[in-house]
Amino acid sequence: MKKKGVVKTEQTGAVVSRVFVLLLMFGVAAFGALAWKLFDIQVSRHGELQAKAIEQQTRESVVRASRGTIYDINGKALAVSATAETVYIDPYMLKLNGEDAFAIATRLSELLGVERGSILTKFENTKQRGLPIKRKIEGEEAAAVRQYIVDGKLTSVYLAEDSKRYYPQSSLASSVIGFVGTDNYGLEGLEAKYDGYLTGTDGRVVRLKNVAGTDMLFSDYENYFDAENGCDITLTIDSTIQYYLEKHLKQAVADFNARAGAAAIAMDPKTGAILGMVSLGNYDLNAPFDVSAEVMESLAGLEGSEYSDALAAARQLQWRNKAISDTYEPGSVFKIMTLAMALEEGLVNESSTFFCGGQLDGVPGRTGAPYHCWKTAGHGQQTLTEAVQNSCNVAFINIGLRVGAEAFYKYVEAFGFFNKTGVDLSGESASIWWTPEVFKEEDNKTQLASASFGQTFNITPIQLITAVSAVINGGNMYTPHIVKTVTDANGGIVMNAEPSPVRQVVSEKTSETVREILENVVSHGTGGNAYVEGYRVGGKTGTTTDTVKEANEGVREYKVSFCGAAPMDDPRLVVLVLLDNPPPIEETGIYVSGGNMAAPVVGRIMSEALPYLGVVPHYTEEEAGQLNVSVPRLEGKSEQEAAALLDKTGLAYRIVGDGASVTDQLPAPNASVSPGTKVIIYLGGQRPDIEDIIVPSLMGLSYSDAKRALENAGLFIRSVGVPAHVSGAAVSVQSVQAGNKAPPGAVIEVTLIDKSIQGQY
Repeated sequence: MKKKGVVKTEQTGAVVSRVFVLLLMFGVAAFGALAWKLFDIQVSRHGELQAKAIEQQTRESVVRASRGTIYDINGKALAVSATAETVYIDPYMLKLNGEDAFAIATRLSELLGVERGSILTKFENTKQRGLPIKRKIEGEEAAAVRQYIVDGKLTSVYLAEDSKRYYPQSSLASSVIGFVGTDNYGLEGLEAKYDGYLTGTDGRVVRLKNVAGTDMLFSDYENYFDAENGCDITLTIDSTIQYYLEKHLKQAVADFNARAGAAAIAMDPKTGAILGMVSLGNYDLNAPFDVSAEVMESLAGLEGSEYSDALAAARQLQWRNKAISDTYEPGSVFKIMTLAMALEEGLVNESSTFFCGGQLDGVPGRTGAPYHCWKTAGHGQQTLTEAVQNSCNVAFINIGLRVGAEAFYKYVEAFGFFNKTGVDLSGESASIWWTPEVFKEEDNKTQLASASFGQTFNITPIQLITAVSAVINGGNMYTPHIVKTVTDANGGIVMNAEPSPVRQVVSEKTSETVREILENVVSHGTGGNAYVEGYRVGGKTGTTTDTVKEANEGVREYKVSFCGAAPMDDPRLVVLVLLDNPPPIEETGIYVSGGNMAAPVVGRIMSEALPYLGVVPHYTEEEAGQLNVSVPRLEGKSEQEAAALLDKTGLAYRIVGDGASVTDQLPAPNASVSPGTKVIIYLGGQRPDIEDIIVPSLMGLSYSDAKRALENAGLFIRSVGVPAHVSGAAVSVQSVQAGNKAPPGAVIEVTLIDKSIQGQY
């Protein structure tokens, strides 16, 4: 029998043991939970909690990188970035510091022109930080917001440095340059194509802040991460040549009412460098989403999605670059390539002859009506040069059939017409051709016959001018390019576009022969309206209609073009002009053709661009006598001295007044006028104050009649285009349209065309 004390001791020991075990278990569990929590905080959630701590203790602001500048080839800025500011609100700080959302939203709405309701909606999300209210403000607007923040001691509104894109030349080269969105990323043109180069990398500043959320101004902690500015781009575009293209193309669109716009390209044929590119209508790069008043008028009455869709379509149309994105039948301009391939293959030479009776029968596969030449009576017997001068379709069908489908197809491919050119712009379209199988059918030569004079296929203007450049530059095909160099923020070269030939398509001998023949097209043929005194200009006209649309809808729409180059002994410049959908002769009084509408535009462009490029003119004796002259300064001279000076310059004069010396004159000194112009000399007094003069209509008048009409109105004349003494010379363009006003003594420039070539392609 055990003693009672012993039993009690054993029971007590057991209890103690169980308590110890339980305590140990609870202790281990507690320490385990603590260890897990510490692991979770210090390891698992380390990044998250550290970020929250940094967010609570620091304020981070962005240092915007500057987008790279776009320059023309002479260093003129076309797209630049300047400092601006963006207004942000901080709903978290608004709640934390008890600031008045309604009052702030009301005042910001007044200062910024932003709807109060949209600001209040953003303030409702109190967990958000840094919500933009208005981007890229500057000047007085930014100063007013800054003063409001200071006066109200606000923590929920702040300004952050931003960057704003400017286009100093407004609409110049708009279809090439493109534009950026509100986030400074490129949306169109070069801004989009080269966005990766132009966009820099933003920097940031990190500072400590106090419990109220404001910066600790005297803290030792501040990290600054530099922004890396974007690269600068220098283009091959020359702003002066671009201006010439746009000026004369706008004039042509207005004069000939080219209802679907126009396009033009100027290229250095020796390198493929694009000196100018235009697609009308232009738009203001500083307001790219604005459309013309005419477009807005056409949208009147539309509502909802119908309105928004129509507006979006109108914007896309004005942004579209017709020079690289639109395809069309090139028509007779393509005869340049047909001529080159036949010469290269030795199938024709300058002694070859062709007969044109106005139509051609017997082409394999041709059913129905025979092929017709534009001159229904035919051209009769003609040499190769004359066939090109006459733009004879019958002759070129025969030339194409001599070349044959296989060789023709080979050259078309070599000239790059089956592929995009690879020009460094977004939006280039591919050409539209038939399949090789259809083209090479032995018993069907209709495709070959039609293609020989530029029909039944579609190409882009950039493809055409690239191929023409290859023909006239010695036979070398170059990839067209518009960017010359890309440089980083330190001036280091990132990319340098070195022109190099892709392939040789024809020989130098063939190229030289083609140049000689094309020069004859301007001096004696259908391209005569591209004539420029003192320069050897060559080229080819083109006139086509949309045959599919005409067949389906009964509507005839023309596309007229001219591709010209100069000087033809050593080409420095090639220019292609395309006018889209000019109205018929009944509306304009001018026969619709590339020779009558597009060739004069190229001539006017060449007359300014060639001297600018430093190409020295060489005048014949006859040309020298027809040159426009500069009016000398006559003020202070006696009547005899003034008369002698004018006589020496080749100008006539008329005296008004009876003073001892000249006190005024019309036209003003240095004005460029036609020879024989009668200058008005005022003696002994100022000319009377005369109201502006309504310019008369000169369209279709001979030079002498136009000169007389202007002089009767108190205006003066200067002419470009074909020489005034040409029997068929008539005004096709006047620099100030009829009905508009001009100051007394103003010089009106007229473009003369040879009306005797009307009806020719």
